Amino acid sequence: MNTADRASGSRSSMRTARRNVLVAVGVAAVVIILDQLTKTWAVRALSDNSTIDIVGSLRFNLAFNTGASFSMGSGLGPLFAVIVVVVVVLLLRYSRHVTSAVGLVAVGMVVGGAIGNLLDRLFREGDGFLQGGVVDFIDAQFWPIFNIADIGVVVGAALLVVTSWIHAEDEV
Repeated sequence: MNTADRASGSRSSMRTARRNVLVAVGVAAVVIILDQLTKTWAVRALSDNSTIDIVGSLRFNLAFNTGASFSMGSGLGPLFAVIVVVVVVLLLRYSRHVTSAVGLVAVGMVVGGAIGNLLDRLFREGDGFLQGGVVDFIDAQFWPIFNIADIGVVVGAALLVVTSWIHAEDEV
């Protein structure tokens, strides 16, 4: 391979890496927007301690979570923020090398969900820096109350595991 071919390949891989990051960031932006819009609606519509029954046991019920998953670690907002920032940076770096569209969507979903909940910790009322409560409002009544950001993180993480597993199978 001559120098011109190597340079062309390098430019092409840089364009692909840049495109991948932009796709992941675009998906993340959609998750963040949906998350913050639905949380704003929930705070306005449900702040009087009302619930809205949807279907079966599914309802909208406002709650504020100052901990991590399942309200564990209440008061550790700054630590969660550092972890979220590290995870987001690592996932965006990882996205440069993702070869599937589903994998890029998955990265974007996790990043968007993580940032959506981080925004609540930053800007919602709380007892100090990064102590704001994450707005949760989707209540299945047999599971802890959650939000769109949580769905993004869980579904995105599951898709990442599946796409990684499929990609590993393809290499064997």
